[in-house]
Amino acid sequence: MRHYGATSAHEQEMKSDDSALGIGMPGKGKNLIKLDLHIHTLDDPKDKLDYSAHELLARARRLGFSALAITLHDEVFDRPKVFADAQRLGILLISAAEMRIQGADIILLNVTPGDVKGLRDFDGIRKLRARRGETLFTIAPHPFYLLGGSIGKRLIDEIDCFDAIELCHFHKGFFNPNRRAAQVAEKYGKPLIATSDAHQLSAFGHHYTTIPRPSTLTPEAIFSELRAGRGQPNTPAATFREIISTFYFVFIEHPLRSRLHHHEH
Repeated sequence: MRHYGATSAHEQEMKSDDSALGIGMPGKGKNLIKLDLHIHTLDDPKDKLDYSAHELLARARRLGFSALAITLHDEVFDRPKVFADAQRLGILLISAAEMRIQGADIILLNVTPGDVKGLRDFDGIRKLRARRGETLFTIAPHPFYLLGGSIGKRLIDEIDCFDAIELCHFHKGFFNPNRRAAQVAEKYGKPLIATSDAHQLSAFGHHYTTIPRPSTLTPEAIFSELRAGRGQPNTPAATFREIISTFYFVFIEHPLRSRLHHHEH
């Protein structure tokens, strides 16, 4: 398998409202590294975004991230130059994809285009997991949200297909479908992982997971820490500005971009 590898007012504002779930800001003074394993860029074949993988890498370095996964929809991110540039910056970039399987999204980490070719159902996921073993890691993204390919209550039927469950960035106060995700994770012994699921560059950097720094930074070492339950999600409640920005992007900006792209082609 080929592997590639100052506190602001806004940060003060971003404090989790989910202390009851044990979710909050990462501990201070520990040898932790920051991960974001669910991110999109303008390379995405479905979503029309406006920032490049290199812009993402630059922001990730400024914010002190050690490992990332660019999870294009139904396609593995496979640009060797970007992986090489990430390695030069000291960032492990894990090959990944967000696949739509039987109407539900699943994040596959440390995969090749060949791994996902012809992948159509959860039985195919099971076969891939059996073949790849612990070198593959799968996440159920935003499982109980209404928009997108959320798996919903089917998560329980297909729970053996997932290594971890995502804590979605979009929550505030009483509106928090992550609570149900946390209940399922606890019942089935699955780790919770916070990601940005970034579709705007400004959305990257606030929602992530930390783990103790492995002796060697490889995908397998990261997966081992996560499976052992040593990941610590950082998932602050969305700010009012983030809520407005997300709604604007989903209902106005992205549809406009999609129409312009369609007319250009």
